[in-house]
Amino acid sequence: MAKKLFEGIRVVDFTLYLTGPLTTQALSNCGAEVIKIDTRSQMTGGGAGGQPMQTNKLSATLNFASPRGLELARRLIATADIVVENFAGGSLKRRGLGYDDIKTFKPDIIYLSTCMQGQTGPYSSHAASGHKLTALTGFDYISGWPDRPPSYMAAYTDIIAPRYNIIALLAALEYRRRTGKGQFLDMSQYEGGIQFMAPAILDYSVNKQITERAGNKYPYAAPHNAYRCTGEEMWCAIAVFTDKEWLSFCKVIGKPALAKDSRFTTLLARKENEEELDRLVNEWTSSRSAEDVMNQMQAAGVPAGMVENGDDHIERNHQLKHRHFLWELDHPGGPFFSPAGVHFQLSKTPYELQRSPIFGEHNNYVYKDILGLSDEDIAQLTQDGVIG
Repeated sequence: MAKKLFEGIRVVDFTLYLTGPLTTQALSNCGAEVIKIDTRSQMTGGGAGGQPMQTNKLSATLNFASPRGLELARRLIATADIVVENFAGGSLKRRGLGYDDIKTFKPDIIYLSTCMQGQTGPYSSHAASGHKLTALTGFDYISGWPDRPPSYMAAYTDIIAPRYNIIALLAALEYRRRTGKGQFLDMSQYEGGIQFMAPAILDYSVNKQITERAGNKYPYAAPHNAYRCTGEEMWCAIAVFTDKEWLSFCKVIGKPALAKDSRFTTLLARKENEEELDRLVNEWTSSRSAEDVMNQMQAAGVPAGMVENGDDHIERNHQLKHRHFLWELDHPGGPFFSPAGVHFQLSKTPYELQRSPIFGEHNNYVYKDILGLSDEDIAQLTQDGVIG
């Protein structure tokens, strides 16, 4: 079997919820040995128990707030290549597990902190979640309808930040390979997310204009909306940007003469008559299935995609099935489909998805095989609540 991409790399994972676990999952799915440190407080949220973002990881329970637990955490880190944490700025440092503490006994460690707003600055200690960060970054402000309050976008930044974290870790691993030195990676989820607001920031910096909510409208395309199709809550999104796409669109809906209608001949004209245009599009889509609308538009070179739900993803999406995107995994809590793969395919380093661990499932391996504790030591530590 081919060697996996990160085989031989050990990661100690002190992460919760989404950003941190998704970061380390990219490593675990590609062959790294990721040891997820689970505490009792994590058992109701953010821990290993069955969550899709914990695939291919090992779980060891540890109360590192206790002196003995802190000692075990340090001993485990001494065997690792990477430490990842996403607590509020300075949290692990106050417990004696900050980068400066660890590099004294593990100088080549790669230590990634991916907290909300970085490790420095007046708000670095703010505790938050991706839900609050989407508000801070401005995503909530521009999302929704012009006559309504800002939309609540959920934890969008939690999905953005891991991509930057992974790139930073890859760079740090390459740096260590060349120099033998580790480093500290101070990653701000806020800064990683706000760069997606660049057009709005640029518009204000140049024009002093604040980008407002526009629903499904877009200044450079028409039609540009989700259109009702046959079936309950079935829709297809269509976007026409260029004159060539507009001509093709008119042919697909069987109204080539519409392309010469003065109300729609140019993008500016289509934007001025967008409500009427949306009505015409809905007349055509409402008697067809969303998949049929998508396929006809795509065949003609017009961007379109049916609005899918979970049922569509699992039961009917031929593309996802062809690329083995969804993995059916067995778990003590019952089998489930997981979209937790690496989301890319490498010809020479394939991967296989394994289920998320249950809490403490690998305690014996971590404490006995890696750290060399005896069965008696493990039993006593469990009884004392250090690793139980």
